[in-house]
Amino acid sequence: MEKDPASSPRTPARGRHDREILALAVPAFGALVAEPLFVMADSAVVGHLGTAQLAGLGVAAALLTTAVNIFVFLAYATTAAVARRVGAGDLPAAIRQGVDGIWLALLLGALVIAVVLPSAPAVVDLFGASPTAAPYATTYLRISSLGIPAMLMVLAATGVLRGLQDTRTPLYVAVGGFAANAGLNAGLVYGAGLGIAGSAWGTVIAQNGMAAVYVWVVIRGAKRHLAKPHLPTRDDPAPHDPATDARTGARSALWTLLRPDPAGIRACARAGVPLLVRTLSLRAVLLIATAVAAGLGDAAIAAHQITLTVWSLLAFALDAIAIAGQAIIGRYLGADDPEGARAACRRMIEWGVACGVVLGLLVTLARPLIGPMFTSDPAVRDALASALLVVAVAQPVCGIVFVLDGVLMGAGDGPYLAWSMLGTLAVFAPAALAVPALGWGLTALWWAMTLMMLTRLAALWLRARSGRWIVTGAAR
Repeated sequence: MEKDPASSPRTPARGRHDREILALAVPAFGALVAEPLFVMADSAVVGHLGTAQLAGLGVAAALLTTAVNIFVFLAYATTAAVARRVGAGDLPAAIRQGVDGIWLALLLGALVIAVVLPSAPAVVDLFGASPTAAPYATTYLRISSLGIPAMLMVLAATGVLRGLQDTRTPLYVAVGGFAANAGLNAGLVYGAGLGIAGSAWGTVIAQNGMAAVYVWVVIRGAKRHLAKPHLPTRDDPAPHDPATDARTGARSALWTLLRPDPAGIRACARAGVPLLVRTLSLRAVLLIATAVAAGLGDAAIAAHQITLTVWSLLAFALDAIAIAGQAIIGRYLGADDPEGARAACRRMIEWGVACGVVLGLLVTLARPLIGPMFTSDPAVRDALASALLVVAVAQPVCGIVFVLDGVLMGAGDGPYLAWSMLGTLAVFAPAALAVPALGWGLTALWWAMTLMMLTRLAALWLRARSGRWIVTGAAR
């Protein structure tokens, strides 16, 4: 008896989910990788000015990266909220939600500038910059801080486009921004003779250019929606001059979509608070790990930084799937399709496991090559080899954690993510601090990092299994 295809929808459904995941995740991965290239371009150009300038750039770039990454919720929360409204078929509300996120980014950026400009010298000293590097760090930090509003607007606008199921445009903008940044840095540092200040100004100009492109894309999307023909009804006011009324009405409707809405901005801020708590907790984990590694000796901290660099690179690949999860899950829930959301979640978990296994194997095979790429110190290489093996073993776990993190973000389940990350921090901190107390080394510290990921896995898995994250509708 021939089997009814309708009775086994898993295969076509899996294929559809695979296409959606790939279409969103691959460009998202490219955009994520492009972001660190800004710092790499700055380092390559400034490095030829001298050691003090490069050291100053290192301190300032670390501070800027931390300041911006704290507000990554601007992308995550906006993606989820916009995707829900797209799924519900309410494109004007989706655009309005995204615009509120961009206005919030602009306001937060202005506040950061107000803090950084007067406090830059003190913050640079607090982070241990040497007397020769501190002036360069202060110069770079002060100038580059002028680009923070644009950086945060880029985060929010990226979230808008992801929510609209578009990860290609952020990739194109990121690549264009990197190219512009590299060219501007070379021209301003050496051509104009501005030194490290030229590098900072190049970054500011590139970031503002990226923000301007994103704003243009959002405005164009709003205009395209408003250009759809409107059928008059008897409730419409009688027109006077049709051409004039059309232009006036279009401008009024566009301003309604794009103007700052205090209530909407406050709602975006409230939605972002739990994700801010999650991000700060995760940052605390990384800071504790670095502090513990520093206390284990020079070889340990050097190997730890290399291991952390590899771990971060692997995270980009897994985070790309999480970004796809945010957009896809939000859209399904907005469309009142809980079964579609569950099916997409299951398929993305399978993707996370598969990618984790592949990445783990790649790290295992590349271990003999990674050490010589970074250092010639035998002690650092030995510590690095053991730590990388732990990272490799943990990758399948990381794959599931990243995916479920993205799923719950897409569902707007921020409060649970905040509390679970605080609980994870409470588990990790004593485990990490016990490493030096018990006389253990860097490998044990990375086992503590793996314990952190296992704790996150347990918390996220329980939530996913409970189904409490599944709340349908245009808004959670």
